[in-house]
Amino acid sequence: MIFVTPAKMAMNDFCWRETHSSEGSRETGISVMRTLFVLALAALISAGLFTPWMFGETRGAQTASSLDAPFPLVFPDDFDWGVAVAAQHVEHQQPSDWTAFERRVIRESKTGTGDQPGQAKPGHIRDLDQYSAEVRQKKVDFDNRYKSDFAELAKLGLNSYRFSLSWARLFPREDMTEPDPAGVAFYRDVIAAAKANGLKPHVSLFHFSTPEWFWEERDGQRGWERGDALSHWARYVEAVSTLLGPEINHWCTLNEPMVYVLWGYIEGIFPPLEQRASPIDVAPVVAQLLRAHADAYRILHADAEARGQSISVGLTQHTRAFEPWRNWHPVDRLAAGFVQQAFIWDVFDAIESGTYAMTDTDFNVVIDGLEGTQDYVGINYYGRFYVQMDIDAMAAGPVTHTHDPSDPDELTSDLGWALYPIGFSAILEEAWQRYQKPIQILENGIADAAQPDSLRQTFLVSHLREVWHAMNTLGIDIQGYFHWSHLDNFEWAEGFGPRFGLFAVDYDNDFTRTPRDSAGVYAEIIEAGISEELWEANRGPF
Repeated sequence: MIFVTPAKMAMNDFCWRETHSSEGSRETGISVMRTLFVLALAALISAGLFTPWMFGETRGAQTASSLDAPFPLVFPDDFDWGVAVAAQHVEHQQPSDWTAFERRVIRESKTGTGDQPGQAKPGHIRDLDQYSAEVRQKKVDFDNRYKSDFAELAKLGLNSYRFSLSWARLFPREDMTEPDPAGVAFYRDVIAAAKANGLKPHVSLFHFSTPEWFWEERDGQRGWERGDALSHWARYVEAVSTLLGPEINHWCTLNEPMVYVLWGYIEGIFPPLEQRASPIDVAPVVAQLLRAHADAYRILHADAEARGQSISVGLTQHTRAFEPWRNWHPVDRLAAGFVQQAFIWDVFDAIESGTYAMTDTDFNVVIDGLEGTQDYVGINYYGRFYVQMDIDAMAAGPVTHTHDPSDPDELTSDLGWALYPIGFSAILEEAWQRYQKPIQILENGIADAAQPDSLRQTFLVSHLREVWHAMNTLGIDIQGYFHWSHLDNFEWAEGFGPRFGLFAVDYDNDFTRTPRDSAGVYAEIIEAGISEELWEANRGPF
């Protein structure tokens, strides 16, 4: 998500402690519970698990799946091909918590971050002061350019567009019982323009930003923990469902809730900029977000049913292939599994069962109306994280590495994230085996500012090859793929620096858009699949 980059917030997502190279590290002080320690000791004592011959001294060298299928690798005619954006990234500033944070950063000159891209600093947005007030306010000027943007996407052959609604745009004041008419008109026009260009709208209700007023204290609580939080959320969802719902068949209630909780309530990178001590301290927030999801699912489906409309509703999680830093080390292996379960699967498990049980804690709560409230499983995938745990540092928690600096063959993005295509199909397979529900890949992308953007071309071809493998070899029902992102944009705590767009944006030249070479590669795959020539020209080391 996740991150810090942002796009997924940059995704230094779920780390208790995090390093971006062998030299740089940062501690976040999240405790790993006693169970992990007990399991680690048991593993060390049992059956010689500490010996390299059990698992091998190093990780497997395979980074992409082996395929025997003949080229071209063609996708179904009804497959959803799209790109994704978030309102706070591309729209003109609205009175949201993030807008308030951005303005505070400028006032207080808090525009530094860690030593490396992707390493955020609480309360800061990287280099935000290096961009003009106009750019900070207009972001990529989507408000004035979406019609021409959609026309360019139509030329590439896309048939879907994922975007989020700004709650703050629709309800800029707390006392409003009806949404702002100008906000409703704006989104109606966006949806109409998308459809006019053959793009099905896939709409997210919450993508990390909320109205600024939502954080005014009520009875000692703010934001999602206010006693009236869910009533305000329901008013927003009901208005959207009634006024925009007839034109929308695909909904995402929450984008990457665990990224939001980690970076907002533990790391202090996102609003509300809190730094709570441990996962158990944020478990009630996760539970509240799941209540919000369940309420939205009910509202959207009830309205659609009354209209005789068939819709699909779910949420999406940020995923990584969490793997042991030392393949032979049982504690690293246990820690990697723990992180993956807690960060990815706990939320999906809760939706299936109706009970949110935070891994390795005593937190266990039944959420009314939650069970079964996902029509699809939403997956955002951004590569591999390595997990390392030392017994003498058990209290500080695992360390995650975004890449392996000792591996000269490992490809990394501009944010230092390791490309790992085979991990993509592994995540898709686990999601399918666990839930047996259709999968929507709602984000998958890379920061690559170069032109030609050869790394992004390799990323696209190698990752879509894994999607084809998952569908055709593993038998997984995958309904769509949305590349992150449509445009270079404002990437949360990393500011405007990381360039995730298929289209470059020139912030010094009136927000001019220029398609990168990867846009043509994406169009070729949409049109004719992955040919042998395309694969060989762009496969890189995979």
